[in-house]
Parts: sequence; C-alpha cells; structure tokens
Amino acid sequence: MEQDAVDLADAVAARLSASAVPVARIRAGDFLRARSIRLERGRDDPEAFYDLWYDFAALRREVLDPLGVGGRGTWLPRLRDPHTDRSVREPVRMAAPGTVAVVDGRFLLRDDVRPGFDLTVHLAVSPAAQNRRLPADERARVVPAWARYLAECRPAEIADVVAKFDHPDRPAVLSPGSSSARP
Repeated sequence: MEQDAVDLADAVAARLSASAVPVARIRAGDFLRARSIRLERGRDDPEAFYDLWYDFAALRREVLDPLGVGGRGTWLPRLRDPHTDRSVREPVRMAAPGTVAVVDGRFLLRDDVRPGFDLTVHLAVSPAAQNRRLPADERARVVPAWARYLAECRPAEIADVVAKFDHPDRPAVLSPGSSSARP
C-alpha cells in the first residue's frame, strides 16, 4: 500500500520535471527515527507507530521550512536509511528558484507537519482496500494508527485534494470533505 503512494509521488515528480519545474523528491520513510526509538514498545504498537516512527521535526527543519517562503533555499534529501538504521550523511542540496517539494508518507496532515506544505493531497483508502493491500505483519500496527490519524486529523476534510485510492491504477479525485468524485 505504501509503495503505491511512493509510485504516485514519483509520477507527479516526473511530470513536474518534464514540465521544467525543479523538484525536491522526498520520502517520509527516509526521515524515520532510529530503530531503538521506533521499536522501544515493540514492532506492533500502533501508538508508537503514530507518535514515534517518523521524525517530522527533522522533515520540517531540513526540507519543508528551508524550501518554504523565507527559507534558506536548501534541502536534505534523506536523513536516515530505513534498512541500515544509519544516518545517510548526504550533503544538503541547493534548491533552484521555484523548487517544488513532492513528499509522500503517512500522517503528513498532522498539526506538526501540515503547516510546512503549500498544497496537500490525502489518499483515501477504504478499510477493505487497506486490509487487502497491507501486508499481514503490518496490520496490527498500521490499522489502529491510521484510524487514530483519521479521527484526530480529519485529513479528508483539511486536504486541498482528496483522491480515492482503493485502486491505485485508477484513483478518483474527490472534493475535500466529501465521498463523491468530482466531475
């Protein structure tokens, strides 16, 4: 399921680049906290998944704020390699004028992250599609954390664009706060 969102963000970034728009392509999965923090309460703890896995402060500090209005115009492509659990130590990149950050990841419309974005897209996935597409070993952690996110942040009501994403090969753009496709 997460890979489908990555693929969509990659396609958006490629389309922008093909139109001569400079792009900073960021994956929230490259801004994870250290494994010792993420897994302190076990691999399947949904509260830890929601509260501790992603380093949203680093995402804001190293990418969103510097690329925003009045920012320094630099960005860090990755903070941590999720497979090795080590800092990647990549150099900061200079952003060309008009650079657009295309960021994918879970929980990005939380109050501590959302102000860093100029435009947000929420990919709405039904519980049935979520169960169908999530690996069985992730459900205990992801499903309750996602339900908390939906209840607390109400992303379908605050996103600039909402897309029904039950079938990634044919997403449907919805009006924010509705469940019907736009004409």
